[in-house]
Amino acid sequence: MKLKAIVISAVLAVSTIWIPLANAAEKPVVESFLFTPNEIDLSTTNTVVNIELVVSHPSGIENTSVLATFTSSRNDTLATLLSRTESPVNTSLAKVTFKGSITIPRLINTGVYSLTVANIKNNSSAGYQYETGIVEAKKVRTLLGAESGLLVRNNEDLNLAYDTFVGPSYDTTLGIAFNDLNTYKPSNTPIWKVGETYTPSKYYELRATSLSLQVKSNTPTVCTSDGKEVLMIKEGTCSFTISTAKTKDYAEKISNQSATITAARIKPILNIEKIANQTSKDLPKTIEIFRVYSPAEGYVLPQSVTPITCIANGFFIRLISGGTCTLTFQTAATSSYLASDLFKSTFEITRDLQTITFATSATANISSKSITLTAAASGGGVITYATTSTGVCSITGSTLNLLKAGNCSVTATQAGTATLAPVSATATLMLTGSVISDKKSITCVKGKSTKKISGSSPKCPTGYKLKK
Repeated sequence: MKLKAIVISAVLAVSTIWIPLANAAEKPVVESFLFTPNEIDLSTTNTVVNIELVVSHPSGIENTSVLATFTSSRNDTLATLLSRTESPVNTSLAKVTFKGSITIPRLINTGVYSLTVANIKNNSSAGYQYETGIVEAKKVRTLLGAESGLLVRNNEDLNLAYDTFVGPSYDTTLGIAFNDLNTYKPSNTPIWKVGETYTPSKYYELRATSLSLQVKSNTPTVCTSDGKEVLMIKEGTCSFTISTAKTKDYAEKISNQSATITAARIKPILNIEKIANQTSKDLPKTIEIFRVYSPAEGYVLPQSVTPITCIANGFFIRLISGGTCTLTFQTAATSSYLASDLFKSTFEITRDLQTITFATSATANISSKSITLTAAASGGGVITYATTSTGVCSITGSTLNLLKAGNCSVTATQAGTATLAPVSATATLMLTGSVISDKKSITCVKGKSTKKISGSSPKCPTGYKLKK
C-alpha cells in the first residue's frame, strides 16, 4: 500500500511541473481601444481623429508601434502608426499605451470606416510569444450597420450603403437568412394573376425599422401601385421597384423586380347531387354518397354541420339519429383558383311516427285547486306538460294548478328518440267557479283594546290574548 501511494504521488508531482507552464502562456490583453471623435463631417474644419490603444501582458509588450487602419465598405483605406507613450521605451512594462492621430482627407468617400490594429506581441522574455491577432474597435452607437467605426459625413450626409431590407423570400437563389422564419418561407409565393394584389411587406424583411418599404410600378398599363401595394390589372409583364428612400444616414436601396401576369383566377363550380332521404331503421348505420371533383384540388370531401345527426368520413356518412343531415362542400383558394362558394346537400333521416293519448275532463271547478294530468305515448318515454294560459292555470310537473275561471289550454309532449319522431297533443279545460277563501278571523284583546286578525293561520300580536 505504501509503494502504491508513492507512485501516485510521483505522477501528481510530474503533472504539477509542466501544466502551469502551458497555462502561463497567454495573449496580450487589449484593455481599451478608443478613437475621438467617432464621427466627422468633411464640410467642417475639424477632420483630425485621435486614437488610443492600451494593451497589457505580465511579461511586457514587444511592439514599439502598431499600425491602425480605417477601412470602408468600398475598401477605401486610411492608416497611421500608433506609438508608445512612455519614454524611454520599456518593453518589460506590463501595461502600455499607444497613441496616434490621422487627418481625414476632404476628398474621401463618405461612409463607415472600421478601425483595426494587428500583431501586438508580448515580450519574448517570458519564454513564449503570442500575438493578439486583429483587434477591432468596439460598438460606439446604435445606428444599424454602423454600430462601430468612424462615421464620415459630408454636409450631414453619410450615404451608408446598407441592406436596409432583404428579399424577396420566394427567390431561393438569394440564400437569405430571414429573422422571421414563420413568415418568410420559400413556399410563401405571390400569385401573379389579374385582379391580385402584391404586398411587398409579405415577402421582404425590413431591417432598418426607422424606414419604410416603398413600391413603384414601371408598367402602369399592366400593374398599378399606390406606393404600398401593386395591383395587377392586365395580362403581360409587370415591372416594379421596391425601395427604401435615401436619408441622412442611408443611401437609397432599390430592388428591381418583374413578373408575368396571367389570366385571373376563377371560382370552381362543384356538382352536388341529391341524396335520398333515409329511414331511421337500424341506426346507427353508414351510407356511401356521390363523389365531388374540383379542378382546383381534385376530390372534395364533405363536412357535416349536423354532427348530432350525421358524421362525414370521406365519402361515407355515418347516420346517428333521425333528423336533418346537412353536408357542405367547398374548395380552398390556390395559386390558380379562387375559393369556391359553399355548397350544401341536405337530406332527412325520417323517424317512425308515434301516437299520444291525452284525455282530460272538459271542465273543472277551481274550488278543487288542482288536478293531475295523465298522458301516454305509444313509444313510451317521459311526457312533459306546458300551458300558454298563464293567469288562468299553471303546471308543476304533472299537476295542473287551477287559478281562476277561464279556458286553460294544456299540451302534452313526448320529445322523441333517435328513431321515434316527437309527438304532442293539446286539450282545453273550461275552469269555472270561484276560489274559496281559506282565511280565518280571530279577536285579540289587551285590557280594553280589541283587534281582529285575519289570515290562513292568524295569531295575536305581542301582548294581546285570544278572546274566548
